[in-house]
Amino acid sequence: MTTQSYPFSAIVGQDRLRLALVLCAVRPEIGGVLIRGEKGTAKSTAVRALAAVLSAVDDDARLVELPIGATEDRVVGSLDLQKVLRDGEHAFSPGLLARAHGGVLYVDEVNLLHDHLVDVLLDAAAMGRVHVERDGISHSHEARFVLIGTMNPEEGELRPQLLDRFGLTVDVAASREVDVRVEVIRARMDFEADPEGFVRRYADADAEVAGRIALARAAISSVVLPDNELRRIAALCAAFDVDGMRADLVVARTAVAHAAWRAAAAGASEVTGKIIVEEDDIRVAAELALPHRRRRDPFDDPGLDPERLDEAMDQAAEAASQPDEGEDPEFDPDPPGGGGGESGSSPENQPSQGNSKDAPNRPSAPPAAVFRTKALVVPGVGEGAPGRRSRARNRTGTPIAATAESGAGHGLHVFGTLLATAGRQTKAGRPRPAPDDVRRAIREGREGNLVIFVVDASGSMAARDRMSAVGGATLSLLRDAYQRRDKVAVITFRQQDARVLLPPTSSVHIAGRRLARFDTGGKTPLAQGLLAARDVVVRERARDRARRPLVVLLTDGRATGGPDPLGRTRAAAALLVAEGTAAVVVDCETSFVRLGLAEQLARQLGAPAVRLEHLHADSLTRLVTARADAA
Repeated sequence: MTTQSYPFSAIVGQDRLRLALVLCAVRPEIGGVLIRGEKGTAKSTAVRALAAVLSAVDDDARLVELPIGATEDRVVGSLDLQKVLRDGEHAFSPGLLARAHGGVLYVDEVNLLHDHLVDVLLDAAAMGRVHVERDGISHSHEARFVLIGTMNPEEGELRPQLLDRFGLTVDVAASREVDVRVEVIRARMDFEADPEGFVRRYADADAEVAGRIALARAAISSVVLPDNELRRIAALCAAFDVDGMRADLVVARTAVAHAAWRAAAAGASEVTGKIIVEEDDIRVAAELALPHRRRRDPFDDPGLDPERLDEAMDQAAEAASQPDEGEDPEFDPDPPGGGGGESGSSPENQPSQGNSKDAPNRPSAPPAAVFRTKALVVPGVGEGAPGRRSRARNRTGTPIAATAESGAGHGLHVFGTLLATAGRQTKAGRPRPAPDDVRRAIREGREGNLVIFVVDASGSMAARDRMSAVGGATLSLLRDAYQRRDKVAVITFRQQDARVLLPPTSSVHIAGRRLARFDTGGKTPLAQGLLAARDVVVRERARDRARRPLVVLLTDGRATGGPDPLGRTRAAAALLVAEGTAAVVVDCETSFVRLGLAEQLARQLGAPAVRLEHLHADSLTRLVTARADAA
């Protein structure tokens, strides 16, 4: 297996990605690059190739990879326990941020990294220093690096607050042009056949990039950002209604870096004279710094429509040419009827239309308005990944006790360790901790859960107002799940079987598009819906045993189709109960004479039930919380 890095100059069809990486290498204060894209789009390849280029600029530059399972101690550093136990010396052991100083810190699947670690990374990238105040340690050191995160949006999104703190973002996708794809395949196969020869072929081109980066860095101090261009930047950011001032600063820094990169032309030995930031520099900066800052809602499409950017640039030009006017230009980046980025109405984004002959397919009504919701809480105390929903004992909680049990707890409990040492000592003098004195912290906080929505889409549920209410409530709870760092899944059942409309994911954007429309009508295979939920629970438990599931079943309780539908439903419910899964049944029956079938099903599941007319987050929360209190 080759250890050679793929040449930066050999990457085909990702010019915008390469430019964003280069600009952050020229000026790390930009705040790093977030690379979003599907699998197989050269995200990791480009990052490693950049690190190889930077090693020619700085001899000590290195690529430091941060695994998503890293602890905070491993990232920022902590007390050197070995020196404490061996020498009684109070010493600091640096973490990954110190190792990354002067190089590239790479976080693959950054959207799966715990929020508190992302906060630490982005603070360090913005400040250029790491401050540690913990476990009796007060330490500060430089940590200037190019922060690069990669992610597949299908596996979950970053919270808007964290997304905003990445300086630049680039969405990458495989080219649909045959000639480009052929060039990518040929280049990759040539590299695999002869890595060393392939790297030599692009050595001069990569050396040229490295030299140009070095020149651009040196030229930064010579770049002038005129007042009229500052006004252009401010007007542009105001036009897109971005929050705060971070966008303005990032656009300004990126425009300056682009001007320096432009001036450091290929083959130049030095850059002389002043470099003036121009309109084109600002446009490039806006294209890289603004798209991810326009998303006000997790259901919004990402991206920046070029036509809207053109209009904003035109109006920003007016502000730049009128220094005496104090008002921002009026511009609506979301005109009525307009649409940017991807459209949720494209054929590939719609669920397939069934072909059953026993009932026509009827699209469900548009979901009702989304409302604010409180959390559904799984009973008991879990041990799942850090989140913001149910009680759990995990690495990010507050210390509540100390333990000497091997493998238990998370992190060193300093006070407990010192108490154990003091309790063992029989002579006066400096405490000498021994390995048996070490105590680990038991922490209690919150976890993220797997919330599985099982929606009855049969003919008995197809009334427009009912499905509209169900859709609105589901989207509301979905948004809440996104904020609380849950995974969600959606199952619909109708006609003869159940369908996983949305496999477990943390991507609320994709989930919202899938839930915007689905088919209804036909018989009610309730047992299949329950069995599908159980299959999801079993499959996800094999992947992550610590993530506890909660099934939210929306149905009127009727079961039709096939032999003994009620008996099959009871058997399926028993199988779901055997998995120890918490559940809530939303009773969607609206008949004048109530049969109470949903309530019977709730009893079989050992779950609370709530009527459709009371389908609101507060009602569901009270029910599940009451169950938690009674547990």
